[in-house]
Amino acid sequence: MPLREISFTLPNRPGTLAGVARILAQDRINVAALSVDSAARTGHVRLIVSNPERATELLSRAGYDVEVREMLAVRLEDRAGSFLGVLDALARARVNIQSVAILVAREGNQPLVALSASDLARARRVLHKAGFASPVAEGLVSNEELLAGAPTIPSESVGLHL
Repeated sequence: MPLREISFTLPNRPGTLAGVARILAQDRINVAALSVDSAARTGHVRLIVSNPERATELLSRAGYDVEVREMLAVRLEDRAGSFLGVLDALARARVNIQSVAILVAREGNQPLVALSASDLARARRVLHKAGFASPVAEGLVSNEELLAGAPTIPSESVGLHL
């Protein structure tokens, strides 16, 4: 099963994000990556969670309009500029990046980053050829493995129970 990100907007006021975290925590949905930004009266949240189907169901029931997007996991060297190689490879292939999330999981000592793109199949081919993406990296951080606490993921990197 591919790695998926969910995103939605919420009112920009105190306690709203806590309400979302409470919904997920009550169902023991694990968060592997979180991005929140806001402007004026609206906030935008992007999450990579252990069970995106259930999270989507719960958040939709709570009144949020949730979108789901497939992502690709890539591994990077733990040094300055390593993500630039990913960006350059995709730019040369004219693939537009839609979102990026730094994951709490690692492949060995290499940090993992998830990204979505305008043409994910092409992005996957380009990044495999360039040596960034691997089936191991994508499998390591699948939503299902996060939920199951698979032994391939170090326990200190499983994620956050908000």
